[in-house]
Amino acid sequence: MSDLHTTPKDRKKVILRSIRSALLALESATKIELSQKLGISFPTISKFLTQMEQDGELLIVGLDDSSGGRRAQRYAYNPEFMLGLAIFLEKTETNYTIFNCLGEVKEQGQTSSLLMDDVLGLMTQIEKIIAKYPKISSLAIGVPGSVNHGRIIYIPSYEQFHNFDLKGYFEERLALPVVVENDMNAAVLGYNANRPSKVNPSLIYLYFGQNGPGAGIMINGDVVRGSTFFSGEISFVPQYDERNFLQALSQGRGPEKANVGDEAIDAISRLVASFTAIINPHAIVFCNDEVDQTVISQITSKSAAYIPEAHLPKLIRSDWKQDYLYGLQTLGLDLMVSGKSN
Repeated sequence: MSDLHTTPKDRKKVILRSIRSALLALESATKIELSQKLGISFPTISKFLTQMEQDGELLIVGLDDSSGGRRAQRYAYNPEFMLGLAIFLEKTETNYTIFNCLGEVKEQGQTSSLLMDDVLGLMTQIEKIIAKYPKISSLAIGVPGSVNHGRIIYIPSYEQFHNFDLKGYFEERLALPVVVENDMNAAVLGYNANRPSKVNPSLIYLYFGQNGPGAGIMINGDVVRGSTFFSGEISFVPQYDERNFLQALSQGRGPEKANVGDEAIDAISRLVASFTAIINPHAIVFCNDEVDQTVISQITSKSAAYIPEAHLPKLIRSDWKQDYLYGLQTLGLDLMVSGKSN
């Protein structure tokens, strides 16, 4: 944002975001430490901290040792000042988590599916949660469909949500910043955010899913959404003369999710080879309740028949539901700190 076009309100939001982010990262700081770290004048920092303290947003955690003058107060951010709600919609259930500004989970739960209902059913459930936790200050919603800036543009089998501006609907009615994200984009974001390594990786997260297969794609640490926000819709990838990936996968799997036959192994391996040739990712992540280690070994072996084995990524299993919720939580935390959605 250019300084030429910023308003005092915009500048206030930028400074608040900077202070919040710094205090959450540093755990505690004095006024002079914040002023030096953020490059903001001492009087401005003092003014903002005074107001934040009055609002209950800050905690005073002690006094620094004196260096000859007045002892400086040390401030920490009050992690309970704001809470976030992350909720995702699936075919058979709705999962949610409530968390504070440090990302600590206050409650995690599951209710019946709201995808089969209309948006009023989702609103009712969210209002119940907010009534219990009135400090909720951001909302992150995950959906099994393609999302363009909060509008669901592709969601097979759930026509009541197709082309629906979910973000705008909830922001208007709840007066909260809202982010709406595709399930697999959130999952790959959550998986990466939980990794100890600081290297920005290229990752593919594959899920065969209750609503058909999807992929979350991350290149050098950034989620790829595509020019029309349609990336990751791998159902359409053509693989055989008459079948795309969805059709091949459906014919190659049994009624149980863990039953992955030879035909499905071949279809998945072709997809792994395609991603390897096009993106050359560090790893491809699978949902741990969809494939076991034996299936991973079979996919690795079969993929090597299509592409040189030396270039194959690591094939990893992970907890998709927790990665998904953590990805939404990461987006929700950003909304809380900034006070606005993107």
